[in-house]
Amino acid sequence: MAQTVEAIRSNVEEKSQFVARLRDEIRRVIVGQEYMIDRMLLGLLANGHVLIEGVPGLAKTTAVKSMAQAMKCDFSRIQFTPDLLPADLIGTQVYNPKDSNFTIKKGPIFANIVLADEINRAPAKVQSALLEAMQEHQVTIGQETFSLDAPFMVLATQNPIEQEGTYPLPEAQVDRFMFKLKVGYPSRSEEREIMDRVDLLHDVKLNSVVHKDEILEAREVVNQIYVDDKAKNYIVDIVQATRHPEKFGMDFGNLIEYGASPRATIYLQQAARALAFLQGEGNVFPNDVKQVAMDILRHRVMVSYEAEAEDVTSEDIIRKILDSVPVP
Repeated sequence: MAQTVEAIRSNVEEKSQFVARLRDEIRRVIVGQEYMIDRMLLGLLANGHVLIEGVPGLAKTTAVKSMAQAMKCDFSRIQFTPDLLPADLIGTQVYNPKDSNFTIKKGPIFANIVLADEINRAPAKVQSALLEAMQEHQVTIGQETFSLDAPFMVLATQNPIEQEGTYPLPEAQVDRFMFKLKVGYPSRSEEREIMDRVDLLHDVKLNSVVHKDEILEAREVVNQIYVDDKAKNYIVDIVQATRHPEKFGMDFGNLIEYGASPRATIYLQQAARALAFLQGEGNVFPNDVKQVAMDILRHRVMVSYEAEAEDVTSEDIIRKILDSVPVP
Protein backbone atom coordinates (compact mmCIF):
# COMPACT_ATOMS: atom_id res chain seq x y z
CA MET A 1 0.00 0.00 0.00
CA ALA A 2 2.98 2.34 0.63
CA GLN A 3 3.83 2.26 -3.08
CA THR A 4 0.22 2.99 -3.98
CA VAL A 5 0.10 5.94 -1.60
CA GLU A 6 3.38 7.20 -3.04
CA ALA A 7 1.93 6.98 -6.56
CA ILE A 8 -1.17 8.87 -5.44
CA ARG A 9 1.01 11.52 -3.83
CA SER A 10 2.83 11.93 -7.13
CA ASN A 11 -0.50 12.45 -8.91
CA VAL A 12 -1.53 14.94 -6.26
CA GLU A 13 1.65 16.93 -6.78
CA GLU A 14 1.09 16.98 -10.54
CA LYS A 15 -2.61 17.85 -10.53
CA SER A 16 -2.51 20.44 -7.71
CA GLN A 17 -0.32 22.96 -9.53
CA PHE A 18 -3.33 25.15 -10.33
CA VAL A 19 -4.20 25.69 -6.65
CA ALA A 20 -1.39 28.19 -6.07
CA ARG A 21 -2.37 30.12 -9.20
CA LEU A 22 -5.99 30.25 -8.08
CA ARG A 23 -5.11 31.36 -4.55
CA ASP A 24 -2.78 34.10 -5.79
CA GLU A 25 -5.41 35.46 -8.18
CA ILE A 26 -8.09 35.56 -5.47
CA ARG A 27 -5.68 37.31 -3.08
CA ARG A 28 -5.35 40.15 -5.56
CA VAL A 29 -8.80 41.20 -4.37
CA ILE A 30 -9.42 39.50 -1.02
CA VAL A 31 -7.40 40.56 2.01
CA GLY A 32 -7.17 37.87 4.68
CA GLN A 33 -10.16 35.50 5.01
CA GLU A 34 -7.83 32.52 4.44
CA TYR A 35 -10.25 30.21 6.21
CA MET A 36 -13.08 31.10 3.85
CA ILE A 37 -10.89 30.76 0.76
CA ASP A 38 -9.54 27.38 1.90
CA ARG A 39 -13.01 26.00 2.53
CA MET A 40 -14.28 27.23 -0.85
CA LEU A 41 -11.37 25.40 -2.48
CA LEU A 42 -12.17 22.26 -0.48
CA GLY A 43 -15.77 22.41 -1.67
CA LEU A 44 -14.60 22.85 -5.25
CA LEU A 45 -12.26 19.85 -5.05
CA ALA A 46 -14.67 17.61 -3.13
CA ASN A 47 -17.64 18.34 -5.42
CA GLY A 48 -19.59 19.92 -2.58
CA HIS A 49 -21.62 23.07 -2.04
CA VAL A 50 -20.72 25.77 0.47
CA LEU A 51 -22.93 27.96 2.67
CA ILE A 52 -21.18 31.09 3.97
CA GLU A 53 -22.71 32.94 6.92
CA GLY A 54 -21.65 36.30 8.24
CA VAL A 55 -22.78 39.87 8.79
CA PRO A 56 -22.82 42.18 5.74
CA GLY A 57 -19.53 43.63 4.54
CA LEU A 58 -17.16 40.69 5.15
CA ALA A 59 -16.36 40.09 1.44
CA LYS A 60 -18.46 36.92 1.17
CA THR A 61 -19.91 37.83 -2.21
CA THR A 62 -16.64 39.32 -3.43
CA ALA A 63 -14.72 36.16 -2.53
CA VAL A 64 -17.10 33.93 -4.49
CA LYS A 65 -17.07 36.25 -7.51
CA SER A 66 -13.27 36.43 -7.40
CA MET A 67 -12.91 32.65 -7.39
CA ALA A 68 -15.32 32.33 -10.30
CA GLN A 69 -13.56 35.06 -12.30
CA ALA A 70 -10.24 33.29 -11.81
CA MET A 71 -11.67 30.15 -13.44
CA LYS A 72 -12.54 29.61 -17.10
CA CYS A 73 -16.10 28.51 -16.48
CA ASP A 74 -19.66 29.80 -16.56
CA PHE A 75 -20.71 31.91 -13.59
CA SER A 76 -24.08 33.26 -12.52
CA ARG A 77 -25.14 35.36 -9.57
CA ILE A 78 -28.67 35.17 -8.20
CA GLN A 79 -29.80 37.84 -5.75
CA PHE A 80 -32.37 36.24 -3.47
CA THR A 81 -35.28 38.51 -2.53
CA PRO A 82 -38.70 37.89 -0.93
CA ASP A 83 -40.48 38.22 -4.30
CA LEU A 84 -38.23 35.77 -6.17
CA LEU A 85 -39.97 32.82 -7.85
CA PRO A 86 -38.62 29.27 -8.46
CA ALA A 87 -38.81 29.90 -12.22
CA ASP A 88 -36.39 32.81 -11.75
CA LEU A 89 -33.79 30.23 -10.70
CA ILE A 90 -34.33 27.14 -12.80
CA GLY A 91 -36.15 28.58 -15.83
CA THR A 92 -39.60 28.04 -17.28
CA GLN A 93 -41.62 27.07 -20.34
CA VAL A 94 -42.43 29.94 -22.69
CA TYR A 95 -45.38 29.68 -25.08
CA ASN A 96 -44.58 30.47 -28.71
CA PRO A 97 -47.81 31.54 -30.51
CA LYS A 98 -46.20 31.11 -33.95
CA ASP A 99 -45.57 27.41 -33.50
CA SER A 100 -48.29 26.89 -30.90
CA ASN A 101 -45.85 25.09 -28.62
CA PHE A 102 -43.69 25.69 -25.58
CA THR A 103 -39.96 26.30 -25.55
CA ILE A 104 -37.63 26.03 -22.60
CA LYS A 105 -35.99 29.16 -21.23
CA LYS A 106 -33.19 28.06 -18.91
CA GLY A 107 -32.54 29.98 -15.72
CA PRO A 108 -29.27 31.14 -14.10
CA ILE A 109 -28.87 27.80 -12.32
CA PHE A 110 -27.37 26.51 -15.59
CA ALA A 111 -23.79 27.53 -14.82
CA ASN A 112 -20.66 25.95 -13.36
CA ILE A 113 -20.37 28.28 -10.37
CA VAL A 114 -23.64 29.63 -8.97
CA LEU A 115 -23.61 32.38 -6.36
CA ALA A 116 -26.86 32.34 -4.38
CA ASP A 117 -26.47 35.71 -2.71
CA GLU A 118 -28.30 36.28 0.58
CA ILE A 119 -30.08 32.97 0.11
CA ASN A 120 -32.09 33.37 3.31
CA ARG A 121 -33.80 36.53 2.00
CA ALA A 122 -36.18 34.37 -0.07
CA PRO A 123 -38.96 32.10 1.26
CA ALA A 124 -38.68 28.32 1.45
CA LYS A 125 -40.37 27.54 -1.88
CA VAL A 126 -37.62 29.40 -3.74
CA GLN A 127 -34.82 27.84 -1.71
CA SER A 128 -36.33 24.41 -2.32
CA ALA A 129 -36.06 24.97 -6.07
CA LEU A 130 -32.34 24.30 -5.64
CA LEU A 131 -32.76 20.84 -4.09
CA GLU A 132 -32.72 18.76 -7.27
CA ALA A 133 -29.87 20.75 -8.79
CA MET A 134 -27.69 20.52 -5.69
CA GLN A 135 -28.18 16.80 -5.06
CA GLU A 136 -28.63 15.27 -8.51
CA HIS A 137 -26.94 17.93 -10.68
CA GLN A 138 -29.99 18.12 -12.90
CA VAL A 139 -33.00 20.39 -13.33
CA THR A 140 -36.54 19.45 -14.33
CA ILE A 141 -38.60 22.03 -16.21
CA GLY A 142 -42.06 20.82 -17.14
CA GLN A 143 -41.62 17.26 -18.36
CA GLU A 144 -37.99 17.66 -19.45
CA THR A 145 -34.92 17.00 -17.33
CA PHE A 146 -31.62 18.71 -18.10
CA SER A 147 -28.22 17.69 -16.77
CA LEU A 148 -25.99 20.43 -15.39
CA ASP A 149 -22.47 20.74 -16.77
CA ALA A 150 -19.60 19.71 -14.52
CA PRO A 151 -18.19 21.16 -12.44
CA PHE A 152 -21.37 22.43 -10.77
CA MET A 153 -21.12 24.18 -7.43
CA VAL A 154 -23.47 26.38 -5.42
CA LEU A 155 -21.87 28.91 -3.11
CA ALA A 156 -24.53 30.60 -1.02
CA THR A 157 -24.17 33.55 1.31
CA GLN A 158 -26.51 34.37 4.13
CA ASN A 159 -26.82 36.83 6.97
CA PRO A 160 -27.31 35.41 10.48
CA ILE A 161 -30.96 34.44 10.93
CA GLU A 162 -31.27 36.98 13.74
CA GLN A 163 -31.02 39.72 11.12
CA GLU A 164 -34.31 41.33 10.11
CA GLY A 165 -36.04 40.09 6.96
CA THR A 166 -34.45 36.63 6.79
CA TYR A 167 -35.93 33.13 6.63
CA PRO A 168 -34.37 29.97 8.09
CA LEU A 169 -33.39 27.53 5.34
CA PRO A 170 -35.29 24.21 5.11
CA GLU A 171 -33.35 21.41 6.80
CA ALA A 172 -33.39 19.31 3.61
CA GLN A 173 -31.58 22.09 1.78
CA VAL A 174 -29.12 22.90 4.54
CA ASP A 175 -28.09 19.22 4.61
CA ARG A 176 -27.12 19.42 0.94
CA PHE A 177 -24.38 21.94 1.71
CA MET A 178 -21.11 20.15 2.41
CA PHE A 179 -19.80 23.07 4.48
CA LYS A 180 -21.42 25.78 6.52
CA LEU A 181 -18.83 28.47 7.20
CA LYS A 182 -19.04 31.21 9.80
CA VAL A 183 -17.00 34.19 8.66
CA GLY A 184 -15.70 36.67 11.21
CA TYR A 185 -14.23 40.15 11.13
CA PRO A 186 -10.70 40.77 9.79
CA SER A 187 -7.80 41.40 12.13
CA ARG A 188 -6.53 44.92 12.76
CA SER A 189 -3.65 44.58 10.29
CA GLU A 190 -5.94 43.09 7.64
CA GLU A 191 -8.45 45.88 8.10
CA ARG A 192 -5.71 48.45 7.70
CA GLU A 193 -4.60 46.77 4.46
CA ILE A 194 -8.20 46.78 3.22
CA MET A 195 -8.37 50.51 3.84
CA ASP A 196 -5.08 51.11 2.02
CA ARG A 197 -6.13 49.02 -0.97
CA VAL A 198 -9.77 50.06 -1.29
CA ASP A 199 -9.16 52.56 -4.08
CA LEU A 200 -7.22 49.97 -6.07
CA LEU A 201 -9.81 47.22 -5.81
CA HIS A 202 -12.17 48.95 -8.22
CA ASP A 203 -9.55 48.68 -10.96
CA VAL A 204 -8.52 45.06 -10.41
CA LYS A 205 -9.52 42.76 -13.26
CA LEU A 206 -8.84 39.15 -12.45
CA ASN A 207 -7.42 36.77 -15.02
CA SER A 208 -8.87 33.33 -15.74
CA VAL A 209 -5.93 31.20 -14.59
CA VAL A 210 -7.65 27.82 -14.13
CA HIS A 211 -9.55 25.79 -16.71
CA LYS A 212 -12.50 23.70 -15.58
CA ASP A 213 -10.81 20.58 -17.00
CA GLU A 214 -8.09 21.04 -14.38
CA ILE A 215 -10.77 21.01 -11.68
CA LEU A 216 -12.33 17.82 -13.02
CA GLU A 217 -8.94 16.09 -13.26
CA ALA A 218 -8.12 17.17 -9.70
CA ARG A 219 -11.43 15.73 -8.47
CA GLU A 220 -10.51 12.37 -9.97
CA VAL A 221 -7.26 12.40 -8.01
CA VAL A 222 -9.08 13.45 -4.83
CA ASN A 223 -11.31 10.38 -5.19
CA GLN A 224 -8.20 8.18 -5.38
CA ILE A 225 -6.67 9.42 -2.12
CA TYR A 226 -6.35 6.51 0.28
CA VAL A 227 -8.42 6.36 3.47
CA ASP A 228 -7.42 3.52 5.78
CA ASP A 229 -9.73 1.66 8.14
CA LYS A 230 -8.63 3.68 11.19
CA ALA A 231 -9.62 6.97 9.56
CA LYS A 232 -12.90 5.48 8.30
CA ASN A 233 -13.77 4.16 11.74
CA TYR A 234 -12.93 7.54 13.25
CA ILE A 235 -15.35 9.24 10.83
CA VAL A 236 -18.13 6.78 11.69
CA ASP A 237 -17.47 7.20 15.43
CA ILE A 238 -17.79 10.98 15.19
CA VAL A 239 -21.10 10.77 13.33
CA GLN A 240 -22.43 8.05 15.64
CA ALA A 241 -21.52 10.20 18.65
CA THR A 242 -23.84 12.93 17.38
CA ARG A 243 -26.71 10.42 17.60
CA HIS A 244 -25.74 8.28 20.60
CA PRO A 245 -23.25 10.27 22.73
CA GLU A 246 -23.87 7.99 25.73
CA LYS A 247 -22.13 5.14 23.87
CA PHE A 248 -18.94 7.21 23.93
CA GLY A 249 -19.15 8.16 27.60
CA MET A 250 -20.86 11.52 27.07
CA ASP A 251 -23.97 12.43 29.08
CA PHE A 252 -25.50 15.24 27.03
CA GLY A 253 -27.84 13.21 24.83
CA ASN A 254 -30.76 15.30 26.12
CA LEU A 255 -29.22 18.34 24.41
CA ILE A 256 -29.36 16.76 20.93
CA GLU A 257 -32.66 16.62 19.04
CA TYR A 258 -31.26 15.08 15.85
CA GLY A 259 -27.79 13.83 15.02
CA ALA A 260 -25.96 14.06 11.72
CA SER A 261 -27.25 12.12 8.70
CA PRO A 262 -25.23 9.55 6.69
CA ARG A 263 -24.53 12.37 4.24
CA ALA A 264 -22.23 13.78 6.94
CA THR A 265 -20.25 10.53 6.92
CA ILE A 266 -19.78 10.73 3.15
CA TYR A 267 -18.85 14.40 3.26
CA LEU A 268 -16.36 13.93 6.11
CA GLN A 269 -14.43 11.37 4.07
CA GLN A 270 -14.56 13.41 0.87
CA ALA A 271 -13.62 16.70 2.53
CA ALA A 272 -10.73 15.02 4.36
CA ARG A 273 -9.51 13.71 1.00
CA ALA A 274 -9.70 17.20 -0.47
CA LEU A 275 -7.75 18.59 2.48
CA ALA A 276 -5.09 15.91 2.00
CA PHE A 277 -4.93 16.95 -1.67
CA LEU A 278 -4.33 20.60 -0.73
CA GLN A 279 -1.59 19.49 1.66
CA GLY A 280 0.09 17.35 -1.01
CA GLU A 281 -0.64 14.04 0.70
CA GLY A 282 -1.72 10.74 -0.88
CA ASN A 283 -3.64 9.48 2.14
CA VAL A 284 -5.98 10.83 4.81
CA PHE A 285 -4.84 11.28 8.41
CA PRO A 286 -7.34 11.37 11.31
CA ASN A 287 -6.35 14.98 11.96
CA ASP A 288 -7.59 15.86 8.46
CA VAL A 289 -11.01 14.58 9.48
CA LYS A 290 -10.90 16.58 12.70
CA GLN A 291 -10.01 19.79 10.85
CA VAL A 292 -13.07 19.69 8.58
CA ALA A 293 -15.54 18.19 11.08
CA MET A 294 -16.88 21.42 12.55
CA ASP A 295 -17.79 22.97 9.19
CA ILE A 296 -19.52 19.76 8.07
CA LEU A 297 -21.41 19.04 11.30
CA ARG A 298 -22.43 22.45 12.67
CA HIS A 299 -25.55 22.61 10.48
CA ARG A 300 -26.40 18.91 10.81
CA VAL A 301 -26.63 18.57 14.59
CA MET A 302 -29.97 19.92 15.79
CA VAL A 303 -30.05 20.93 19.45
CA SER A 304 -33.06 20.38 21.71
CA TYR A 305 -35.16 23.02 23.46
CA GLU A 306 -33.33 22.14 26.64
CA ALA A 307 -30.02 23.01 24.97
CA GLU A 308 -31.41 26.32 23.76
CA ALA A 309 -32.60 27.09 27.29
CA GLU A 310 -29.08 26.42 28.56
CA ASP A 311 -27.59 28.47 25.71
CA VAL A 312 -25.76 25.42 24.31
CA THR A 313 -25.13 25.51 20.55
CA SER A 314 -24.43 22.73 18.08
CA GLU A 315 -20.84 23.95 17.94
CA ASP A 316 -20.46 23.44 21.70
CA ILE A 317 -21.70 19.86 21.33
CA ILE A 318 -19.44 19.13 18.36
CA ARG A 319 -16.39 20.42 20.25
CA LYS A 320 -17.19 18.07 23.13
CA ILE A 321 -17.57 15.17 20.70
CA LEU A 322 -14.26 15.92 18.96
CA ASP A 323 -12.54 16.19 22.34
CA SER A 324 -14.08 12.93 23.61
CA VAL A 325 -13.99 10.53 20.63
CA PRO A 326 -10.53 8.89 20.65
CA VAL A 327 -8.31 9.79 17.71
CA PRO A 328 -6.71 6.62 16.27
